[in-house]
Amino acid sequence: MTFERMNEMAVEMDRGRAAIVELIHAGSVTASDVKRLRREFFADRQATRDEADALFALEASKALKCAEWTAFLVETITAHVVWDCRPTGVVNESQGEWLIARADACASINALATLVNVLAEAHRVPGWFLSAVRARGARGWAGVDMARRLAEAEMAEAA
Repeated sequence: MTFERMNEMAVEMDRGRAAIVELIHAGSVTASDVKRLRREFFADRQATRDEADALFALEASKALKCAEWTAFLVETITAHVVWDCRPTGVVNESQGEWLIARADACASINALATLVNVLAEAHRVPGWFLSAVRARGARGWAGVDMARRLAEAEMAEAA
């Protein structure tokens, strides 16, 4: 990889994080915002850890979020944790700890949906991860019952 290409990639990553932070300040995420994020920033590359952190910060913010946001967050974070890191399909200890900490900071239905989706897609997770996700479901986060129904439907579809 050339030095120029590395610089281009760094600028793309900075722009991606900046676009996410901009949405926090705007106070809302529309369907066109999600479409733009998919098209301009994540269509042909993986999300970085900084961008994943920014996505969780947006989820934790008071910004109003459209229905398309949930799928985008779940898909992007799952891809980041399960498929973009090596070994593929494996969530290691530090990734699991990072993901649980970010979900706890959000305490939202979307964060729980992300945890459940990671469980559904990963081939291997730390031994404690499943019980940690179950514990989050029992904490009474807003919308947990709805998230359970969605996760069950997704898991049934995948089976």
